[in-house]
Amino acid sequence: MTAGFRILPRAASADPALLQRLAKLPVSNVSDNLQRHHGARLKPFHRSGTIVGTAFTVKTRPGDNLVLHKAIDAAAAGDVLVVDAGGALDHAMIGELMASWARKRGVAGFVIDGAIRDSHALHELDIPVFAAGVTHRGPYKDGPGELNVVVSVAGMIVRPGDLIAGDHDGVVAISPQDAEAVIGAAEAQNRKEQAAMAAIAAGTWDRRWVDETLAARGCKS
Repeated sequence: MTAGFRILPRAASADPALLQRLAKLPVSNVSDNLQRHHGARLKPFHRSGTIVGTAFTVKTRPGDNLVLHKAIDAAAAGDVLVVDAGGALDHAMIGELMASWARKRGVAGFVIDGAIRDSHALHELDIPVFAAGVTHRGPYKDGPGELNVVVSVAGMIVRPGDLIAGDHDGVVAISPQDAEAVIGAAEAQNRKEQAAMAAIAAGTWDRRWVDETLAARGCKS
């Protein structure tokens, strides 16, 4: 095997029931229950909607999308292609053609630590795409690259088979071992926040905690 070229078997798909629950949650609630230190600051380039699925990871030389083409062909329906392109913005990793083919194959979306192009077309296509930026310059197709390895995306470590969730606040990755606990805690937080919204609408939101917290820190109004 040539150094830098490695294609490993696809990880098992995430539990569909957990993905369904995850899809109903704001990413902010999930992030809070990942202790607020798991997440990638990437921009959404799609028009609407969320991204939820199983991580199919791609590690590529910045500016080169050869193995990303292979990833689109090898991914299963419902996979999220998570691409470590080193954060480089000089060359686009995907454009309209690749995104259209991925959508046709049932790919759930892209999370790319790198650039895209055809941004208006991707916005209209509306497959979920999170990326670091935009450039008109196309990629090389020489390699090297690796599939289904551990990657770092905008500082977030993602392993093959992780549960991926994203909305217009950003993207998070959850290990399958932690998913039940994290999703359960996020659901409880979401119920609490919905109750707070009802109290706000009724004008009865209890704000005593603000003064109590300040007083506990020696600040009295």
